[in-house]
Amino acid sequence: MDLIIFGPPGAGKGTQAARLEDTLGIKQLSTGDMLRAEVASGSDTGREMKALMDEGKLIPDDIMIRMIEGCLKMPECEKGYILDGFPRTLKQAEALDEMLEKNGRSIKHVLVLEVDESILLERVQKRAEETGGSRSDDNADTLKKRLDVYHEQTEPVLPYYKERNILRRIDGMAPMDDVTDEIYKIIGVKKAA
Repeated sequence: MDLIIFGPPGAGKGTQAARLEDTLGIKQLSTGDMLRAEVASGSDTGREMKALMDEGKLIPDDIMIRMIEGCLKMPECEKGYILDGFPRTLKQAEALDEMLEKNGRSIKHVLVLEVDESILLERVQKRAEETGGSRSDDNADTLKKRLDVYHEQTEPVLPYYKERNILRRIDGMAPMDDVTDEIYKIIGVKKAA
């Protein structure tokens, strides 16, 4: 099963994608994790990415597309995957469809976690405290910039999937387990006993 999970920064995408990975045995592909790993490597590309991320900007489409294309070829993605953080632009969505079509695959569900943005700041600040501030993008100014980028560049991707009738909206403000249950219901997975 090939899935995409959308939502603004701090909406809980990573948490829900990890739960789906555990339940379904499919690979979570978190572009945020991939980018942070590149930054941590200290490479020239990593330093360039860090500067963009710290400003709340998106990584260029061509870099993201190449990164995802390589990931989708990994053996652990044969059973399926959950894309968390990709696609973030219409160009990326179109490139993803082309990649999948070549391999006889397609996205089955696009899950959108809808949240009250006034509460996101609290979530991001809490995450910064829990992780000891290890993510340089966990601060109020960067969150505001990331929300602006989400609204300007990522939200316009949603109609692309709505037209294909695979877009499903979920109340991301519900308790975490309720969000998970709603996702299971949408994708047709029975809740574990």
